Amino acid sequence: MVTLKQIDEFIAAEPIAMVGVSRNPKKFGFTAFRELKEKGMNILPVNPHAELIHGVKTYPNLKSLPDSVKGLIIMTQKSQTAGLVRDAKEKGIKQIWIQQMSESKDAFKELEGSGINYISGQCILMHYKPHSIHKFHGTLKKFFRSFPK
Repeated sequence: MVTLKQIDEFIAAEPIAMVGVSRNPKKFGFTAFRELKEKGMNILPVNPHAELIHGVKTYPNLKSLPDSVKGLIIMTQKSQTAGLVRDAKEKGIKQIWIQQMSESKDAFKELEGSGINYISGQCILMHYKPHSIHKFHGTLKKFFRSFPK
């Protein structure tokens, strides 16, 4: 079970890279990136098919990220997650957030015993300066006692 301490540790580990940022403004990967950026997160997009997304320089892969990156949000297909975890480990990233629907058993095996703080089963938008529907969703989770403690 993920704890609030783990979530707070992740959020404090900026800059954070996000893999799965879409170029399409109608996709969740674009919307989530834009919302986190507008809320003030120091976040870097990773997308091998774009140079800029929402006016921000985009990196083609994790290896090309600055060494100062401390955290990673993964919003990709499950089949890509374990490889991204391996790349993050090689890069020395110690904070990983695997967004819902990106989780895989192979990724969790990669994380076992690694010493990496990782979050799964949670939505980053519900925990980073939530507002509107995300704040409401958090309130519901608290009511039903499924919010991290």
